[in-house]
Amino acid sequence: MLAKGFTGWVQRTFQSTQAAAASTKICFAEVTDPVTKDHPVCSYNEWDPLEEVIVGRAENAYVPPFSVEVKANTYEKYWPFYQKYGGQSFPKEHVQKAVAEIEEMCNILKMEGVNVRRPELIDWSVKYSTPDFESSGLYAAMPRDILLVIGNEIIEAPMAWRARFFEYRAYRPLIKEYFRRGAKWTTAPKPTMSNDLYDQDYPIRTVEDRHKLAAQGKFVTTEFEPCFDAADFMRAGRDIFAQRSQVTNYLGIEWMRRHLAPDYRVHVISFKDPNPMHIDATFNVIGPGLVLSNPDRPCHQIDMFKKAGWTVVTPPTPLIPDDHPLWMSSKWLSMNVLMLDEKRVMVDANEHSIHKMFENLGISTVKVSIRHANSLGGGFHCWTCDVRRRGTLQSYFD
Repeated sequence: MLAKGFTGWVQRTFQSTQAAAASTKICFAEVTDPVTKDHPVCSYNEWDPLEEVIVGRAENAYVPPFSVEVKANTYEKYWPFYQKYGGQSFPKEHVQKAVAEIEEMCNILKMEGVNVRRPELIDWSVKYSTPDFESSGLYAAMPRDILLVIGNEIIEAPMAWRARFFEYRAYRPLIKEYFRRGAKWTTAPKPTMSNDLYDQDYPIRTVEDRHKLAAQGKFVTTEFEPCFDAADFMRAGRDIFAQRSQVTNYLGIEWMRRHLAPDYRVHVISFKDPNPMHIDATFNVIGPGLVLSNPDRPCHQIDMFKKAGWTVVTPPTPLIPDDHPLWMSSKWLSMNVLMLDEKRVMVDANEHSIHKMFENLGISTVKVSIRHANSLGGGFHCWTCDVRRRGTLQSYFD
């Protein structure tokens, strides 16, 4: 009943949002903002000039135990890998190559004038238990999943995988530093992650099953308590776009909506996606009124953006080979790019077709190869969390 109630609330929210968008044109209205230019934390969108960023670490990455929430978020062909290696290290040679790629990425970011910060090294093999579950860890590779910067505030996401329950520990020294220097710091309510948070009988056998379940609004996470990953939220000034996914429930989105109101508006959007988990390889806002929309996962509310005057760009088919392992993601990491500013983008060196797409948009590409890092579940957007961008709070959806 609770899930149905929140589904109804989301539908009513969208009806009013779409009606408002139908009569609007794109308008970028700057508003007064209290954050000073020398504040350590300040970011309102995905494209203002990047000044400081947190880049994740592949070191000590461990395969998560093959629990129901992990199974629901991974592809069937990799299930034997999780069954065999769950609770053990990812292949060491592969991780070493990923570490080298991310180090090179950090060096290039520094050459582009960006200050780079890193999380702490943690031993993720340590097993832990709470009154509700037992698990071992995963990694601190994807700061985008756990940290969301809204203005001068850092929000720690509660997460939804048991293997990521204590992931925040790798980032706490950085967050405490930013807090001491004046940043706001909010930790969302931590879920118990008891069995009640997960549909223990979630029926996942084929891609067709997943399509049907997603279309019916059924996910492995229930509405027992709020949960969300930060990577299910996409920022565009006053407007923030979120999706209900396998790791983000409506209670989590509602917590964010209430927490950020009245200064920010949280819009729930959805996609034809059999396995929604994180929005940034499906719908990536790369500039004011400019968005990359995955053709394999069309947005059900795309007309809302077109009527508001936004330009919707369809990225080309990814070029990553079929035999390259992607244990925790799809090939569409090709569109999971990091904007350094409106006219510069960090993109995979091997994705030649998307280079041409950006060039046609008048955006220069900063090319880096992170194929082995991709295998751990993320592209450039996932591997980073922008702490400070030079810009002001504006509205792009009025």
